[in-house]
Amino acid sequence: MILLAPWMLLGLVALPVVWWLLHALPPAPRSQSFPPVRLLAQLDSSPPDATSAPLWRLLLRCLAVLLLVLGLAQPIFPRGQTGMADADCLIVLDNGWAAASTWPQRLRALDGMLDHLARTGHTVRLLLTARSDALDTPAVQPARQAAVLRGIIDPMLPRSWPVDRVAATHALEQLAQQNWHGPVLYIADGLATSADAGFATALSRIGPVHEMQLPNSDITLLAPSGGDSSLATRIRAVPRAFPRNWQLRLETPTGGTLGLLPVSMPAGADHVDVKPDLPAEMRGKIDHLSLDGVAGPAGIRLLDERERQRPVGLIASSASDTPLMGSLFYLRRALQPSAELREGDLDTLLSRPLSVIIAPDGTLGNPDSRRKVEAWVRAGGTLIRFAGPLLIQGTDTPDHAPSGPDALLPVPLMGGERVLGGTMSWSRPEALAPFPAPSPFHDLDIPADVTVSRQVLAQPSTDLDSHSWARLTDGTPLVTHAALGAGQVVLFHVTSTAEWSNLPLSGLFVGMLQHLIDQASGIETPAGATLLAPYMVLDGDGALVSPPAGVQAVRADAFGRTVPSPEHPPGLYGPRDSRRALNPGDMAPPMVAEGPIGTVSDLRGQVPDIAIGPLLMVLATVLLLIDGAITIHQRGRRLARRSMAAVLLGGCMLHGPAHAADIPPDVPAAALETRLAYITTGDSEIDTVSREGLQGLSDYVNARTSAVLGHPDGVVPEHDDLSYYPLIYWPVTASASTTPARTAALNTYMRHGGILMIDTQGQDPATAPDNASGFTGSAPGTAAALRRMTAGLDVPPLMRLDSHHVLAHTFYLLHDFPGRYDGMPVWVAQEGDSTNDGVSPVIIGSNDWAHAWAVDEGGNNPYAPVPDGASQRVMAYRFGVNAVIYALTGNYKADQVHVPALLKRLGE
Repeated sequence: MILLAPWMLLGLVALPVVWWLLHALPPAPRSQSFPPVRLLAQLDSSPPDATSAPLWRLLLRCLAVLLLVLGLAQPIFPRGQTGMADADCLIVLDNGWAAASTWPQRLRALDGMLDHLARTGHTVRLLLTARSDALDTPAVQPARQAAVLRGIIDPMLPRSWPVDRVAATHALEQLAQQNWHGPVLYIADGLATSADAGFATALSRIGPVHEMQLPNSDITLLAPSGGDSSLATRIRAVPRAFPRNWQLRLETPTGGTLGLLPVSMPAGADHVDVKPDLPAEMRGKIDHLSLDGVAGPAGIRLLDERERQRPVGLIASSASDTPLMGSLFYLRRALQPSAELREGDLDTLLSRPLSVIIAPDGTLGNPDSRRKVEAWVRAGGTLIRFAGPLLIQGTDTPDHAPSGPDALLPVPLMGGERVLGGTMSWSRPEALAPFPAPSPFHDLDIPADVTVSRQVLAQPSTDLDSHSWARLTDGTPLVTHAALGAGQVVLFHVTSTAEWSNLPLSGLFVGMLQHLIDQASGIETPAGATLLAPYMVLDGDGALVSPPAGVQAVRADAFGRTVPSPEHPPGLYGPRDSRRALNPGDMAPPMVAEGPIGTVSDLRGQVPDIAIGPLLMVLATVLLLIDGAITIHQRGRRLARRSMAAVLLGGCMLHGPAHAADIPPDVPAAALETRLAYITTGDSEIDTVSREGLQGLSDYVNARTSAVLGHPDGVVPEHDDLSYYPLIYWPVTASASTTPARTAALNTYMRHGGILMIDTQGQDPATAPDNASGFTGSAPGTAAALRRMTAGLDVPPLMRLDSHHVLAHTFYLLHDFPGRYDGMPVWVAQEGDSTNDGVSPVIIGSNDWAHAWAVDEGGNNPYAPVPDGASQRVMAYRFGVNAVIYALTGNYKADQVHVPALLKRLGE
């Protein structure tokens, strides 16, 4: 047992004094002659006074005093701190992406360790194995008190890049050179690296090592699988002896879910591949993939523009090419359900970014058009051509030479055409041979009824096989390809109609075109040494945030070969039309469980110590109450009733929070727990959003801070008591009005420290006219309604909220204050106003915070913030946390500016 305040045991010297006082006898009664004995005879006889307290009463009272003194000494029973040393120690913490999914458990265990070290009075040094940012290197921090270090660690987030155990080893060697030695507590992430051997040796040189892990923790990472599909994903994990199940979520930029794919990994496996099969129009809406149950950046794979946008251009051959006939008919039918199609002449198509151009027979006869297409292909485009009579006649090749050199043909062609199965021929139409392994069509099934009756033949050459992706059963090419600059040219040796083959009538034709489009490059993709600046990066929570200082641009040709680091954190790089994604799974080494270092224990065994001081004080109070009840009972029945009431009251106080059955029915729930409130408008839809929004904000505050908020209440100011609520949300509607009673109630509420948050839900009242429809569809007349609602309110002079105001840094450091919408100002009371100790009684804005905070009964966010989706919702929640902390704590953050003046005065 440990005593945190052993000096309180000096109170035990009072026990003899207590014993003596309890043994003290009253003075002997004095004899007095009193003749009117008749009057005395009529009095009721009372019990004689005790000459001394019985022994059991003396022991009861002394025991109560003993328990009270011991309770004030704050005894602690240590438990669960396995391997904790009672000495100055070094804590080494893995804070890379592999620790993100179990980060809360690590912080809880670390809090228990630091509490133990704080009670024993020992200092702690800290080493984080992942670099903090691009401008920092891992270094052992100076010795600090454990309580101080806890305040540094608790708000810390893991990093979205891997640990750097090489740099950590160098930091440990520098500490050893300073002749500092002591026990080492290593909180490992459980993932092995190539530098583990040197790292373990460096730890052992400092002192005895006690490693704490989470056995069989699920270390999982999303990575591209390298398949044909841009959505093909590989789920990598440290092998375990048991099977594991996840759900892969396909999410849109606004936070919506397009699909859930169940994924299973058998026991002992280290990866499983997933290939979502979605139509192209749905695939183009996917912003990122996430793995349910895996928190942090490891469970997210960002997609970029190459993987989402592959528009296809169809060159119109003539005016006769109508939707019901002509060379484009089957192409439209094959591609419309799965691709973004654009039709027109070549100049119209090239005026916008394209990934693929399909040219039927006769569309490339103009020399100027050919030069434009050739330049477009060399820049990275994919050209798909079809044969036909015009190609054979030479009007679709330069200089009308069918066998002459043509950069827009993958292979030289022979003159004329080959006819199979004609009336004057002994041959029959040929079927398709199996697709070779290098072909993009190798996974497609070939229907037995697909045949070719006419084709254009390629000139025999030694490298013809390397240019052939599809052949007939007699070995002649059906589809050939060749690279041209950064792009490629593909030729179908048949027409795009059913004249030469029934291939366009089959489902195989659809699959072949889709595979060609999938392997084409995305639009406007930078190449070579082009530098792409960071746009948004992933933080330790897996949210996209603005890039911090020191983040560097990435070369366009380095994506897929760049290991995430503080200089290049995972995230999105480049302008919007050519954005590239760098993911935590890019270039990640094989995932292997880390070997043990020193003594190993389960991190979950680090449970907090037991403080028995409060229990002893409760027992002492109970004994004193029992003694008091017995004393009062002995003095009479009237006082006995009062004593029983006192005992019951004391018992309720010791019992802790009252149960619902013990609470009088007239006590409002807001008096028993802290709650937010919203003013009801009479519009059921708006009131529902207000309730869901404040509920979502309350849940977020409870998860991120030490505040505990209950369910929000809807209030009517002129009838309900508002004094229970620190913050009241008031949505503005076009039909809103006020009454003198409401105005008086709200003025009283603000004068006594309450904060009124007024939200015009998407319309800036400072700029919108009375008859404006507002921003993004808010109701007309919102600005006028705001003036009616605030008429008579004691609103102080206002200023625009900026990053220097206390509200911008009560919990999070904020520069923007978005809701469902962004970009509109927020107004608060001018600084220097002495009302309510400088705390603004109103917050007025137009960003529609309730819709951004709202969480429905299924736990989903039903309203999408615009324009930045999920990242904007995170910032809206953070502003809500700041507003709640501001309402609960006032301007305590602003008091920090007075610290220098106070220190100077103390120095004087």
